Order: sequence, then C-alpha cells, then structure tokens
Amino acid sequence: MKQFPLTPAAGKRLIAKALAKHPEIEKTLQSGTLAIIAGTTNGYVAEEILKTIGQEGEFSRKRFFRGIVLPPGAPVNPDGRYADETGFPGDVIISDGVWERGKRIFDVADTLKEGDIILKGANAINLELKQAAIYIGHPQAGTIGASLPGVVGRRVRLILPVGLEKRVNSDLNQLAVELNQPGLTGPRILPVPGEVFTELEAIKLLTGAKAHLVAAGGVAGAEGVLWLAIDHREAEAEKVLKEVSTEPPFSL
Repeated sequence: MKQFPLTPAAGKRLIAKALAKHPEIEKTLQSGTLAIIAGTTNGYVAEEILKTIGQEGEFSRKRFFRGIVLPPGAPVNPDGRYADETGFPGDVIISDGVWERGKRIFDVADTLKEGDIILKGANAINLELKQAAIYIGHPQAGTIGASLPGVVGRRVRLILPVGLEKRVNSDLNQLAVELNQPGLTGPRILPVPGEVFTELEAIKLLTGAKAHLVAAGGVAGAEGVLWLAIDHREAEAEKVLKEVSTEPPFSL
C-alpha cells in the first residue's frame, strides 16, 4: 500500500479527468444532452470534457460559479456573496456533442429526458452513507431545484462531482431537518439522489485501483491536503496522481 498527498485543486482536476472518461458521459456526448452546472469543481470538469470534443478554446473557469465560499476579509456583499458577480458565462450545455454557448440549466431543464445527464457540485458528502447535499440560498432552490424534476420525474442521470474536503459525519437527511427549520437563518441544505463522484471514484475509474482516505491537512499551501492510500495498482495510480499534483490553487 502506497500513500499520496493530493491538494483540493489537484483533486478537482483528477475528478475532471475521470469524468471526461466516464462511460455514460461519453455515450451522452454522442447522442443526448449533458448539462454541466456552473461551480468551481465543474469548471475543471467542463474544461476536460470540452477538450474531448475539441471545443475548449472559448471556455474559461474565471466566473464559472454562482456562489462561492471565501475567507474572512474577501470582497463580499452584505449577504455574504462574492462582490464581483459580473461576467457569468452561463452553464455548459452540450447537445449531441455541440456546446450551446450561453445557455443555462433553466433553459433546458424541462426538456431533459432519460439518457441525458446533469453534473452538479455539492457542499457536503457523507462517505459512509454515500450521501451528498447542496447548500440552498435561493427561494426556489436554485439550479438543483430546476434539475430535480428531470432527475426524479424523467430519469435524467445526476452525477455529483465533489471533493473529499467536503466530507461530514452527520446523516445528511437528519442534518437537513435541523438546518431547514422555520425561524433559523443561514443557508438551507438539500440532500439529493445521484452518483457521488469523489477523488476515490476518479482513481477507480482511471486506474482500476482502490483508494482509501487515510489522513488530511497541512500548512504553507498544503492546507486541506488529502492523504490517499492505494492498495493495488500503485504504479498506475501514481502516474495519474503525478499528472495532477502540480495543479495551482483555484484563483478568482
């Protein structure tokens, strides 16, 4: 068993590279609609998927998000949102292999059908229970609110790319009951049904190796680092992890 460190940014790139080779996504790129909802992790995912169809040239991760968490002292509005909200490019909607620039999930949500895929980031995961949940700030539940009718009503596949740094121990269904009570303040939280796709699933898909989260943390730029142990096919995993290991931190 060999151990490897992985920064959150490297983890995002690893997840993105794996999803670009996800067999269901490859199938939908040939025939169907793939909706990549804006988010920081999904920015990496969009880059890698657009690269596979030769359409990455005009894409930028610079403003590919609707809401982000920033450290104390960062430029935010009174409600806590990032102060510079100009230049949002829309989500990445790919229909039959063609990126429909400028479209948003709200433009296509009602027409998605079985065989189509939505990629949506998450804010919390429970690894043991394979649960994922999304912070909600919008009164109509935002992009996930628009997506769920297709997922539940028409069997649209929902894949949730999410880094292991967002792991929590609580049962997310119970946590939602507590946080969503009337009279409380702050974001609400919504557990959602879908395929949780972390760095662990990425390594499995790319190399066939099984990875284990064994430790975390660091300083001087290693804050949030994950330590992953690989228990077989270490050489294949080491090659893939080396490719993403120097990914620079996410910047605005």
